[in-house]
Amino acid sequence: MPTDQRTRSVWIFSAICSALGKGAALVLPWCNVHAMNRHLDEISQAVAPGAHADLIVDQAAWHTSPKLSAPPNITILPLPPRSPELNPVENVWQFMRNTWLSNRIFRTYDDIVDICCHARNQLINQPRRIMSLGLRQWAHGF
Repeated sequence: MPTDQRTRSVWIFSAICSALGKGAALVLPWCNVHAMNRHLDEISQAVAPGAHADLIVDQAAWHTSPKLSAPPNITILPLPPRSPELNPVENVWQFMRNTWLSNRIFRTYDDIVDICCHARNQLINQPRRIMSLGLRQWAHGF
């Protein structure tokens, strides 16, 4: 599809727990280490008291920066380079694109933010969907 360059972009930061069907997400105007730190804080608040989250990430610079400050209840697990198929959230991105985000025309930046927030909220309100999208045999089949 051609890209519409009339407005700025937004970034959806999302994490899921496929075992419990929970999610945490932010819609932000930038994608950098500062945004990732805010996302880590959001995930940390969503983790049940006394629980610990393993956050699987790819090799993006903002995922592996030494400037990240992971809260004590989160461990960041980087994937090997060029292996997105190992990351359960990739299925979530595909579902969100197909269901709520692709083939749309946005008139304003606020339209983009509203649609992204709507998609994020719709997904987080569907725990069974999160579970089905995020399950990986190698992670849960033992």
